[in-house]
Amino acid sequence: MSLIAAAPPLVRTTPPSDPAPLGVVSAGDWWPEIDLAAMRDTMRLDGAVTAARLRAAVQDAMATTIDQLAAWALVHMTAGIASLADVPTALQIDGESSAVQRFRRAVYCTAKANLIERYSDYDTTGRARKDTQEETRDGQAEEHRRDATWAIRDILGVPRLTVDLI
Repeated sequence: MSLIAAAPPLVRTTPPSDPAPLGVVSAGDWWPEIDLAAMRDTMRLDGAVTAARLRAAVQDAMATTIDQLAAWALVHMTAGIASLADVPTALQIDGESSAVQRFRRAVYCTAKANLIERYSDYDTTGRARKDTQEETRDGQAEEHRRDATWAIRDILGVPRLTVDLI
């Protein structure tokens, strides 16, 4: 007699108290740095995403986000504003500019969407049938891209949705 037990795949996780430094990603003095450990914790990324993969995803996400904000940022830079944190905004939350918080959210969500598309997230493994896992992964990636787009549009001060009648 034999027994075959099917269980969800084991995923090596890195506890939040892991002292291994992940560092920060910087794009110059005007843009906020992204702390990789904070991003890993905030976006629920486990140890299956290595530090090198996380850094590469964040670098690409920062480039994408900054490209979308480039013209807006140039206007503020030429006006003499020293950093994104110094851009006058109506809202300060926990002593931090909402523009900085939204920039961070755009980077986090773009990076997570890219990672989800390449690596099965633990949210999509073990429970769903194999044929629906890709759909679930794609849906999660699109939700993160939507959140990133909304964060960028909020920084720009434009509506999140534009509807045209055809």
